[in-house]
Amino acid sequence: MIVQIQGEVVHAAEDRLIIKIGGIGIQVFTPPSISRQRLPGDMVFLHTHLVVREDGWSLYGFETIIEREYFILLLGVNGIGPRLALMTLSTLSVDIIRKAVLSEQADILARVPGLGKKTAQKIILHLQGRVGEPGEFQGAVPITNVDAEVLEALTGLGYSVVEGQTAIQSLPRDSGQDVEERLRLALQFFSR
Repeated sequence: MIVQIQGEVVHAAEDRLIIKIGGIGIQVFTPPSISRQRLPGDMVFLHTHLVVREDGWSLYGFETIIEREYFILLLGVNGIGPRLALMTLSTLSVDIIRKAVLSEQADILARVPGLGKKTAQKIILHLQGRVGEPGEFQGAVPITNVDAEVLEALTGLGYSVVEGQTAIQSLPRDSGQDVEERLRLALQFFSR
């Protein structure tokens, strides 16, 4: 199994990199956040997972081991293949996925393009007990209903789920539970 790859970027597309290693070009599917940041000539190091199927082998790469581990966990959910698992990690951060699972909020997961409510519920069932063990992920706070409303409003305004969650996490702890006030503060985050 290929678990790491390091080499020079030869080509970067929306969801993949071609990495040159010893004269061989290897295609690695990545979240767009990785492939958009890389230019030909850049050196890159990725944690990878090899998916072997009848019609071919595909290599998927991530910046952190935890992203790779979540990708593997998502592949274990019935109805999720590598492309949808990658799309989930491209749309939502590992922290958001973990919080959605711990607070059993399938609506957060269902915001991933191509991921329906039933599959989101399957993810929650599959990942429960596999994330958030005692002592692990200290400080994980469930997403409140107020924050879910703020996130929905931000995504309705055109911000991505990741951008919205980042803005919500930046809110002061004493900002109260009023949706309008929290939304106003979250919008101020983007004007900085």
